[in-house]
Amino acid sequence: MKNINLLIVDDKIENLISLTALLNDIAGINIISSQDPNEALRICYKQNIDIALVDVQMPDINGFEFVELIKHNPKTSHIIAIMVTAISKEEKYLIQGLNSGAVDYLYKPLSPEITIAKVKSFIQQVQTQNEIKEKNQALENSKEELIRAKEEAELARKSKETFLANMSHEIRTPINGVMGIAQMLKNSPLSLEQQDWVNKLNSASLNLLNIVNDILDLSKFDSGMMKLEIEPTSVHDITDDLKNLFVHKAIHQGLNFSIFIDEKIDSFFLADPLRLKQILTNFISNSFKFTAEGSITLNINLIDSNVSKLHLQFQVTDTGIGIPEHSLEKIFFAFEQGEDGITKKFGGTGLGLAIVKKLSILLGGKVTAVSTYGKGSEFTFDCWFDRTTAVTKSKPEKILYSELKSFDNLKILVAEDNELNSFMLANILRTWNCEIKTANNGKVALEKVESEDFDIIFMDSHMPIMSGFETIRRIRQHDNPAISNILIISISASVLEAEQQEALDAGANNVIGKPFDPNHLHEMIEKMLRKKYN
Repeated sequence: MKNINLLIVDDKIENLISLTALLNDIAGINIISSQDPNEALRICYKQNIDIALVDVQMPDINGFEFVELIKHNPKTSHIIAIMVTAISKEEKYLIQGLNSGAVDYLYKPLSPEITIAKVKSFIQQVQTQNEIKEKNQALENSKEELIRAKEEAELARKSKETFLANMSHEIRTPINGVMGIAQMLKNSPLSLEQQDWVNKLNSASLNLLNIVNDILDLSKFDSGMMKLEIEPTSVHDITDDLKNLFVHKAIHQGLNFSIFIDEKIDSFFLADPLRLKQILTNFISNSFKFTAEGSITLNINLIDSNVSKLHLQFQVTDTGIGIPEHSLEKIFFAFEQGEDGITKKFGGTGLGLAIVKKLSILLGGKVTAVSTYGKGSEFTFDCWFDRTTAVTKSKPEKILYSELKSFDNLKILVAEDNELNSFMLANILRTWNCEIKTANNGKVALEKVESEDFDIIFMDSHMPIMSGFETIRRIRQHDNPAISNILIISISASVLEAEQQEALDAGANNVIGKPFDPNHLHEMIEKMLRKKYN
């Protein structure tokens, strides 16, 4: 693999020398430096620079202006820019740097460990991107080398999984913060208008989370990791949730939304209710997106049955814009829409129906679509299900987390490097009579554990200097039993089972994902305390 070109721009020669010396031992990079920002721009234009470490305070052209110039030029817009600064860490400077196009900050005096770790991380990102580009090019140019093309496609798939896992963490973490703040607002006195604003904020966050989940679901199918959770289900369990999801949306859009259930369906059946609802939710959401007036109807029919099985048909019809006949065949493919202008006009990723198709196969059924352009569409999922005996299901009552019972003066350490998530989690825990201390990396967390007594530690899995996994291992290996036996809940934004299992293998008592439900968190703490002290 060819070396990565890294450019250092700083008007002070002593800074160039020290930073170059610090990074010289990193393998796979060519370091180029310049004191003159104008000369540095010429270097960027003439050479293939991948990463630029840019000092903020420079004469003629400051760091913010320099980054804006390279980001607005098509030849240099790919360069990953990292600000190096000795000025205040105030939010306004951070925002100014990020708005200019930089992706991160290094603060003087530089920490060797943090500097090397961040640079290595971005080098790996560039190398991964270069690998993907090279492999894609190889697949285009090497059709005759089928065996090698297959191996490279497998490597590309693994790179995609790694990329999606990283993106999941990076996206779900801020979503967790936004949804947590929305939960906090719901627990505070609000006017009716403000309650509506918070509901809209929460709805937008859920939509964003659903897009991320769709992408991850598609990745799970590609890697063969999608699994079903089969349990006794009834059509009423499914339709009750769908009513809650879409009735208000129908009122808002001025549409008639109806659900009809065949009276002959009198039995529970075995299915994955989450995935079955996912299929129907995609169908119905699609109809809402493309229906301006009229109606949307879900019909659930019993097609056939015997002593042990039911053949059910779930059919969603609408009076929307319809789909041209020549476009019907491609709507179940990933990233495809019925017409080229659909995404621009109506939005959407083109993933929903692709996932529906894969889910239907996984459930052992099939999906079909018929449509009359300009009059409406009809989407159908039909499948055989095993009968089962009726079960009693009690849905948990939805209450505000501030109404849950308080704990007995729990002392909790929140180890989380994301300030918004740390603030949100600490605020929720304080409403339950918990005393909170915080740490923004694993090293600080370990120091606080050794100097203070804590009942529970919330440990983010990804933190600088020392990761959550390593910190948990250090705690579990501690000589002091009072420290080594502290209850630990690992906080993870990853949906990969391997990463969640890594936290448990390191010694975490439990794992909670981002974004999390405060009520579920309270229940988890209660169970852990009962198990430890009873």
